[in-house]
Amino acid sequence: MKRTLILLSTVALGATGLLYAGADAQVFKNHDSNAPVNFTADRIEVQDRADRVVVSGNVEVTQAGMTLNAARMTVAYKQQPNGAANTGNGVEIQRIDASGNVVITKADQTARGNVAIYDLNAKLITMVGNVSLTQGVNRLTGGRLVMDLNSGRTTVDGRSTGGAGTSTSPSGRVSGTFTVPQRKN
Repeated sequence: MKRTLILLSTVALGATGLLYAGADAQVFKNHDSNAPVNFTADRIEVQDRADRVVVSGNVEVTQAGMTLNAARMTVAYKQQPNGAANTGNGVEIQRIDASGNVVITKADQTARGNVAIYDLNAKLITMVGNVSLTQGVNRLTGGRLVMDLNSGRTTVDGRSTGGAGTSTSPSGRVSGTFTVPQRKN
């Protein structure tokens, strides 16, 4: 009971690190953002002078057990000089911007939102606009979600800008539903 109250108090303050206690709750912890990035889409446009690729139509990106789906994504990359170490194909992905029904999944955790920014260098995923985070039957909703792929910590707040901006709900607060184990009386 005490652990549940602490967790619910954290949600009431507008942020949470875990949906429930336990090692399995941090499925994004230590995600390998250096792993190969694979994608499929209906259309691809390479904008070589701008060092970016625009993919659209049922886009799916996978990396080290994580899947990112959206209607459209822009992939910003950096050209590596010929002969640079560890570049493989001479391109290093810096950032992925996704929009249109964005869904990120890994194991039993799913995050949804209108827009997502995956900064591969900082190992951060930021989602804004009608965000939700589910793990099993537990669920949080809010305006903005930030996943730290190093620590596995996920923060949800009620405002899509994280400050005094437009909120998802009239109150600008986070809401959640958590299961409680049935106890014998």
